[in-house]
Amino acid sequence: MSLIVCAVGFPVAAWGQGSRPSIESRQLEDPRAVAPGPTLEEPQENLPERSVGVAIPDKRIILQALDKVTARVTKIEAEIGRPIRFGTLDIVVHTCNKRPPEESPETSAFLEITEIRENEEAATLFIGWMFASSPALSALEHPVYDVWVLDCLDKD
Repeated sequence: MSLIVCAVGFPVAAWGQGSRPSIESRQLEDPRAVAPGPTLEEPQENLPERSVGVAIPDKRIILQALDKVTARVTKIEAEIGRPIRFGTLDIVVHTCNKRPPEESPETSAFLEITEIRENEEAATLFIGWMFASSPALSALEHPVYDVWVLDCLDKD
């Protein structure tokens, strides 16, 4: 590389055919060096302690279930953490969340659905979140039954 003085008197860098510009490299800060957030081992303050699968007093869920053979639709109201029986299905709701009225409406629940038939081993059909506003988003896929979330409420 050579320096050429242009007409105005400023030095300008010029590269020949065989030369390449040098690239300065420097080490960036380690992205993990940022102040660590709370880990699973460290309990967070201001959060209520809950165990998955433990009944939460005064908290209930309303589900709707369809038996496709009889075309019967059933509303089911149950406590969080307690098993619900619908046909051959055993439904356990681990948690239910409802947004406050000032936010856009949404109710979601974490469910575990198991099918229990006579003389057969229990088969887990669904474990995951269901949303009242979008029942098809994460639905139970079963040839006989449909289950979806309607609402969460406090026991009054």
